Amino acid sequence: MMNTFRNAYSIKDLENISGIKAHTIRIWEKRYNILEPMRTDTNIRYYDFGSIQKLLNITLLHNHGYKISKISQYPSENIPSLVKEIITDKTYKSHAINAFKVAMLNFDREAFYKAYDQLLANKSFTGIFSDVFVPLLNEIGLLWQTNTITAAHEHFITNLIKQKLEVELEIISKSQQVIQDKIFILFLPVQESHDLGLKYLNYEIVKNGYKTIYLGESVEIDDLKKMTEQFESPVFLTYLTTTPMLDEINAYIEKLQQNLLVNSADSELWVMGIGVENLPMETATNRTKLFLSMDHIIKSL
Repeated sequence: MMNTFRNAYSIKDLENISGIKAHTIRIWEKRYNILEPMRTDTNIRYYDFGSIQKLLNITLLHNHGYKISKISQYPSENIPSLVKEIITDKTYKSHAINAFKVAMLNFDREAFYKAYDQLLANKSFTGIFSDVFVPLLNEIGLLWQTNTITAAHEHFITNLIKQKLEVELEIISKSQQVIQDKIFILFLPVQESHDLGLKYLNYEIVKNGYKTIYLGESVEIDDLKKMTEQFESPVFLTYLTTTPMLDEINAYIEKLQQNLLVNSADSELWVMGIGVENLPMETATNRTKLFLSMDHIIKSL
């Protein structure tokens, strides 16, 4: 029998996880008996993990044309089979995101692997990352902000995604020839540890035939400056997430420009992340490029 980390969720948790308003969930319960909440000694309703799985399946069916009145007529054990029948190119994203959320909530590594392998049988890794993992991580960020999940949930799912990314990077690194003349040096600012986006950009850059030097998290500017002495005309690429603070980003980029571009004739600085869109227009130059999305960077390769 599978152990669960948590087996009591509030109706607000269900709203955050499924996207269905708590008021609507209550109506569905009262009119159609789709969920059977339990009650605390003080008569506060709560739900078990099975309720979350069922509600996510019902939400998927409802979002693709099934009326709640019809769904409620199906035995609970038949609903997962019904979901499988409607999975198409249009619905696979929602189904996969739900499967990964369930795996995350239950800290179930095997469920993550199963959902991932099912996707990989028909989709490229690039497609999985952009269509499923990116929106999944956005949802996870919201769930964390609303205290529906803990930081442990986020770390669990993020590290599993990183593992798959490392596998794919190793595969293409062995088979892909370096055909471009640019070399990319990828790094994060000091005290920045959110490296998944930067790791994925490293994968895409390698896939496009460039050599990369992946330095990862918390890199000092002085160490980057020394690399300008060793490599001719590198492209320094950073991904800003939580560090530096929004009001410090412009000063940080200016410091990067002064240390990495001034003494190197052709080196470039590429910057992506939170706050980039609010920087002064003069920050972007022919050697400093600002990007609003990973797709924007990938299309620029």
